[in-house]
Amino acid sequence: MTQANYPPQHVAIIMDGNGRWAKKHRLPRPAGHNAGSENIHPVVKIFADYGVKYLTLYMFSTENWNRPRIEVRGLLTLLAKKIDQKTQAFHQENIRLIHLGRLDRLSPKLRKKIKAAVELTKNNTGLTLCLAFDYGGRDEIVQAAKNITDAGIPDSNVDESVFAQYLYTANIPDPDLLIRTGGESRLSNFLLWQAAYSELYFTPVLWPDFGHKDVEEALSEYIRRQRRFGKI
Repeated sequence: MTQANYPPQHVAIIMDGNGRWAKKHRLPRPAGHNAGSENIHPVVKIFADYGVKYLTLYMFSTENWNRPRIEVRGLLTLLAKKIDQKTQAFHQENIRLIHLGRLDRLSPKLRKKIKAAVELTKNNTGLTLCLAFDYGGRDEIVQAAKNITDAGIPDSNVDESVFAQYLYTANIPDPDLLIRTGGESRLSNFLLWQAAYSELYFTPVLWPDFGHKDVEEALSEYIRRQRRFGKI
């Protein structure tokens, strides 16, 4: 049994509740997504101040393509807008940006923006912000298996450490703490491999309302956990 390391090296967040936030405030769903996107930068700074080294945010899942076309288009437009608005700010704050997920289904213009943001910040040494966009845990595992096959690696040489190097999160530590906002209690296809021994924390707070007090509560709960990793 091991006391949880503090601060957690890697925190992952399922940012849930934008639509319900909009409904609560009698606003259209896009207003909720915009409010949620505006909350990203403040939350990133809070975790950076606590000394967290990696923060992964679940922004758009492989299943989100099944939402109404107008909503999907709005989310893609919002991502492009926020990249334009926030990349320089993150760069000035020494934050490194990484994309987790597929790029092939995004428009060439959006792919170019994502790659440029990653390239600009690649040498930054502060918090690493991993943006999971068009990401799905099952799809990630399937793609890793295909890439291992394509690389011609013999089955006898494939173990967990080799497999992990073919995931989107290669060279990124597994999350110590996984937070889901919005009151639901499931992983929703997020970091299925990496979250095998993550501490899970579910809060009813909707993502646009998730702030400093809520981060403190999540970290306070985390430090009380005893991490066994299969041991007694």
